[in-house]
Amino acid sequence: MSLPEYSTVLIVGAGPSGLAAALSLIHHGCRDFVIVDAIVEGQNASRAITIHSATVEAFASINAADVLLSRAIKGKGIRLTSRDSHIFEVKFDPLQKHSAYPYALFVPQNVTELLLVQKLQSLGVRVQRPHKVIGMEQNEKDLYITNVSFEDGQVIKARYIIGADGARSTIRTISGIGFSDPEGPNPSNHLLAQMVAADVTFEPEPVGLLFIEGHLNGTTSTDNVFVLTPLGNRFNDELTQDGKPITKSIFRIDCAVPLKNGEPPKAPPKEYMQDLVNTYGPTCVTSDPSLNPTPVKIDQLIWSTRFRTHSAIADRTFTRAGAAIFLVGDAAHIHSPMGGQGMNLSIRDAIFLSEVITKHIQASAENPDVDDTMLQDFAEARHVRAMETIGFTKQLLKYASLTYNTYAWWMPFSRASARDLMLRILGRFDFVQSRVAWDLSGLGRR
Repeated sequence: MSLPEYSTVLIVGAGPSGLAAALSLIHHGCRDFVIVDAIVEGQNASRAITIHSATVEAFASINAADVLLSRAIKGKGIRLTSRDSHIFEVKFDPLQKHSAYPYALFVPQNVTELLLVQKLQSLGVRVQRPHKVIGMEQNEKDLYITNVSFEDGQVIKARYIIGADGARSTIRTISGIGFSDPEGPNPSNHLLAQMVAADVTFEPEPVGLLFIEGHLNGTTSTDNVFVLTPLGNRFNDELTQDGKPITKSIFRIDCAVPLKNGEPPKAPPKEYMQDLVNTYGPTCVTSDPSLNPTPVKIDQLIWSTRFRTHSAIADRTFTRAGAAIFLVGDAAHIHSPMGGQGMNLSIRDAIFLSEVITKHIQASAENPDVDDTMLQDFAEARHVRAMETIGFTKQLLKYASLTYNTYAWWMPFSRASARDLMLRILGRFDFVQSRVAWDLSGLGRR
């Protein structure tokens, strides 16, 4: 498909942040933009599943929340357990004091993207696919324009470029922007350095508190964290792959893989995931009859992947090389999945950025000599917010990484045991529930 020769704004990447940026531009009155993506539609995977309260608010501010609310599971809270007993529960109800959306939404990322694409199409805009950026250079005739080259030979001249093209961002690389862990090349925590995720069904279908929609369930065990999130059957059509129908309820599994076990496969097979369930999951969902009197086995492995929990942040998220160039989403920052903050911060960055870009476009129309102060101020403020979020997720990762190894034979106690005891005690107090819900919601880090 042919691209226009010129666009005021070019959005590169049609993941959640790129789509949010496009919807926000329209809401704030800018329709002179093009959004492109390098992959064919339908090739995205399940991946992130949590949309927190602050992000729902951001979507609502651009009239884009309804499409998500109509499909997503409204999460009531997060449970933390050992393999066979309750430790702590965070309930989102206290957020009613602060937001009209006192819950988290559980919805697979590919479904989120589908819903946002449909919303964009209803507003008359389509994502242009597949178009891969391969180069950028300043326009010779207009020093505030950049010529963006694509693999198929086409070129778009743009005044503003939003790089929402992922952790291996081409826009970031071409712009010469560094991308590294703020703590340096040797981050302090490696215990949960690698993880796997999968969408599965079970046989027989498990019953009990942990398998009811509305909660994310974390299980701690020796040197590991296992997460089980019931997704019911409302996303079965969108998650179906290879034409294999899914009739049972789907569950998302996330589990750390100890470094001593070696690197996990790129797409872990069913047997690999079953072994992790049996070793680290709640006993009520294992296939081991010595642990579970009613053994449960993975039936269908719908999708699986591996990932690392390292953090990185771009040296800067705004630069000028002709056009004003911005980075959002994973192109700007990545961090541990603990707390489900990554996609949420990315979406909010994108929504707020488009408002600022629109204001700058309007200011430029009134005064062609307007400077970049508002753009720079915004980028610096969002960089600070990203650093706060990275710090928060690293703290969560640190707590999750505490081990059950005892101090000594004469002191049969461990850091993880102390953590669990503290959570069991503090979890009885409403103010603790409220504080944890607030921290996870993002409402204090919009």
